[in-house]
Amino acid sequence: MRLSVTLGGHTYAFREVREVMGKANDIKSGDQLAGVAAETPQERVAARVVLSHLTVKDICEHPAVPYEQDEVTRLILDDLNMRIYNQYKDMTIGALREYILEASPEQLAVLRRGLSSEVIAAVCKLMSNLDLIYAARKMRVTATCVTTIGEEGTLSARLQPNHPTDDVEGITASTLEGLTFGVGDAVIGLNPVDASTESVKAILNRFAELKAKYEIPTQTCVLAHVTTGMEAVRQGAPCDLIFQSIAGSEKGNAAFGISNAMIAEAKDLMAREGTSHGPNQLYFETGQGSELSSDAHNGWDQVTMEARCYGFARHFSPFLVNTVVGFIGPEYLYDNRQFIRAGLEDHFMGKLHGLPMGCDCCYTNHMRADQFDNENLAVLLAAAGCNYFMGVPHGDDVMLNYQSTGYHDIAAIRETMRLRPISAFEKWMEKWGFWENGRLGPNAGDASVFL
Repeated sequence: MRLSVTLGGHTYAFREVREVMGKANDIKSGDQLAGVAAETPQERVAARVVLSHLTVKDICEHPAVPYEQDEVTRLILDDLNMRIYNQYKDMTIGALREYILEASPEQLAVLRRGLSSEVIAAVCKLMSNLDLIYAARKMRVTATCVTTIGEEGTLSARLQPNHPTDDVEGITASTLEGLTFGVGDAVIGLNPVDASTESVKAILNRFAELKAKYEIPTQTCVLAHVTTGMEAVRQGAPCDLIFQSIAGSEKGNAAFGISNAMIAEAKDLMAREGTSHGPNQLYFETGQGSELSSDAHNGWDQVTMEARCYGFARHFSPFLVNTVVGFIGPEYLYDNRQFIRAGLEDHFMGKLHGLPMGCDCCYTNHMRADQFDNENLAVLLAAAGCNYFMGVPHGDDVMLNYQSTGYHDIAAIRETMRLRPISAFEKWMEKWGFWENGRLGPNAGDASVFL
């Protein structure tokens, strides 16, 4: 395994795979903060050259956290299909990139079962933005909860009716408005202010009432901690999906208050007592940089740690996974260039893991980014075959205080890209006059029709 290269008369020598991976990464403020980024563009190029000559085996045998020290590593490596891994283990990362870009969707569906998360992160670092879009577009991933997400020609949306005080009537108003714009086919899912079991139950009950009253073909979720969600289910709350934020290491997950066993328990509970038929009844969110926030990155770059989140997620066969790409802020993604790149990276890595991948195209107001950049990312991801985006009233989350995609954005992207909602939801929209001939219909935006 060679970890040095001479370019322009200068020899660049790297101590270990971890250093190569960090310095090969596209520039990110989080990697600079962690001290793992390349110091110059020349060093970044050198690291990528070295990385391109390393093999799948070289990367797989150097996980971000040693097998014996980390349950996420054990889960990722134990899940590998060794027959497929052995077929590709001697391929260089540079050759793997070429193979992915040339392969058919069927070949990629086989390949991914033999790739560790670190290998997927490695090949991601050698790809341009267009490479990431082109490769991801070939990988359609479906999942089923109440309805099925990810079918060809569809773009779904999570209806996110967050409220600063969790007022159920205010939540209801935002929900009904969002439905009229065709938002909510992925899930009606709220981030709670009050994470108590009683509050979560009240919101889940209201969502269930709305679903039953208006016969809405979708799934519902309150994005409380998994333990709160489980307790609500045990107390009889109607719940289609259980949510949890996840990290790419055992230490990172411990900072979120979770473990492999806890997520396995939640999955089992939903199979027995959840209100959807499944089999995919979990919802995970991620975001580059979270491991650095909890000093749980073990000296690795944020793209690699993000990839490990997806390795963790695929073990549990979730219905939804999305990266909340710009939510943490400029400490990890400083500006528009970095957060657009991160969104494309995360979507590609999630899809290559076999996940039904979505994205919260978003940013905080102290980042060097604006709504134009957010729209750019959303259109690029729609071209890449992203399964779903967020639908937030006016794109401005009044509870979480960040900027995302709004109801109108979803409608505009669908019409521009000739995409549709999930089939059952589309038929429901047509019945109410919210959708007609592949675009918003005459009743779009008029929630009074529900009255």
